[in-house]
Amino acid sequence: MTGLLEGKIALVTGAGHGIGRGHALELAKHGATVVVNDLGTSVAGEGSGRDADQVVDVIGARGGKAVADYSDVGDETQVEEMVQRAFDDFGQLDIVVNNAGIVRDRAIWNMSAQDFDLVMRVHVRGTWLTSRALAKRWRAAAKAGSGSVYGRIVNTTSGAGLLGHFGQSNYGTAKAAIVGLTQTLSLELASIGVTVNAISPGGITRLSATIGGDQKALEPDERPEDEFDPKDPSLCSPVVAWLASPQAGHVSGQVVRAMGETIELMEGWSRGPGISNGGKRWDATTLGLKLGTDVFRTRAAGLRLGS
Repeated sequence: MTGLLEGKIALVTGAGHGIGRGHALELAKHGATVVVNDLGTSVAGEGSGRDADQVVDVIGARGGKAVADYSDVGDETQVEEMVQRAFDDFGQLDIVVNNAGIVRDRAIWNMSAQDFDLVMRVHVRGTWLTSRALAKRWRAAAKAGSGSVYGRIVNTTSGAGLLGHFGQSNYGTAKAAIVGLTQTLSLELASIGVTVNAISPGGITRLSATIGGDQKALEPDERPEDEFDPKDPSLCSPVVAWLASPQAGHVSGQVVRAMGETIELMEGWSRGPGISNGGKRWDATTLGLKLGTDVFRTRAAGLRLGS
């Protein structure tokens, strides 16, 4: 155990398996007391169970502290009660890692509205509800005290949200929305000292294994600790632990992609080539040439005199 997160209370949603499980183990390794949240559903969001208990047992066996929670992150009342329990039991809640998610992959012509809504409910609504529950309490504490608090929110996006992925118009949309939410919350909560960032992880999990039938998902604690496995979903967890730590107080509104041994800062939506029409309205019938040559660069510009 290290002291990087000593004395901190952390909530990790969707922590019964895969990436969330890796985060919970990593935060506990560095001294945090972890609320392990998991509704215990299938990868499609069906059913319920007590999967969180297994993670609590692993953390306890390693000398850490954790409690299980089985709340549905898409249910407003359950989320408010989950967060309030943490404050009641521990007097504080310093860190939330929004990781809960499901998949219902289909090409858009085969996807039902229910498939879309359920994925959005868990990923986007769940992340928003949990963040809001913390934000309200942190803001009240800041106003009643020194004006700032210790608060860390780490959200989960993915390559599907950043780059798109066939058959995941629900999941990709949800993960892109989480980036927008991350950037917005980083602005809203900056004045009270709270940082908000997003992680784009990799690895073979129950969710990602549904894409390739020959892939086998192993839990982070089922892999040899001294063996590097690029498919290990917990390889990104040290980044999450650092973002949740006092060392990362200067980092907010960022998206970090952590795949295998590689960590990259994502810098999407930067301004690219542009054109101006000198204060005049564009004519759609002649706009194509300008866009093709100067913006999309799909046409050779040729000789341009005086322009």
